[in-house]
Amino acid sequence: MQLYHHPYSIDSQRVRLALEEKGIDYTSFHLNPVTGKNMNASFFRMNPSATLPVFQNGEHKIFNTIEIIQYVERIASVSTGAENMTFSGREVTGWMHRIQQWNPKYFTLAHIPDKYFRSVSKFLRRVVMARMEESPDLAGAYHSKLQEVYDTEDKLKNSSVVIQDKEHLIRLLDEVEKQLNETTYLVGDEFTMADVMLIPVLARLVLLDLEDEYIGSRPNVAKYWIMVQQRPSYKKVIASHFNGWRKYRTLWKTWCSIHIRSILRRF
Repeated sequence: MQLYHHPYSIDSQRVRLALEEKGIDYTSFHLNPVTGKNMNASFFRMNPSATLPVFQNGEHKIFNTIEIIQYVERIASVSTGAENMTFSGREVTGWMHRIQQWNPKYFTLAHIPDKYFRSVSKFLRRVVMARMEESPDLAGAYHSKLQEVYDTEDKLKNSSVVIQDKEHLIRLLDEVEKQLNETTYLVGDEFTMADVMLIPVLARLVLLDLEDEYIGSRPNVAKYWIMVQQRPSYKKVIASHFNGWRKYRTLWKTWCSIHIRSILRRF
């Protein structure tokens, strides 16, 4: 089984958390979307949307995050031979979809210094054009990705887009706060795949230095956040890249790659 992913991707974090929680072994392939590695022709042929993560088991490929997680649950059941293993029920699945509806893309980009965003966006445009030149048979798909980069730039100029994302996030966290007043985890007193979906959202807020505003202001969420950070899966999947000084190492490595490749014009 192979997983194409990257620590920057919230959906990648969700799938990796599920794999770690279920104890499933897999082969890891890192594709940094910020440096355009997901635009490489070999991956692009498999997944023209260039989105992460992608889970592959033999010839079977899954691109949807929730579908991957549910597939992981089935694999865990077969691997352990536990006939009575419970899968995500209706309430858990409902929370998973509710959390997935919040797209972190524009909210995240809006909290990145403008000079860095513009540098990365310009770099990605050049990467896409370089891959298009190398693989003319994929020109149509690459052109769509190039247009997507321009569309992202335009949408960020529209303050209402970011405001809507912020309001959506606030509503979601308020629902979570209310739920956690009744339960230890998001659905009852046992850790579920609903928590797997939520944890990366909280981790992203911390990465953006927004913990006090969005997590600390909600006592139940704050308590929950302290608790889930103790899980081995969190430490391996997220903390190893973003806790403390590690986040500077992760971000600096990416920024250096973009800067050096831009100077050398190696896109």
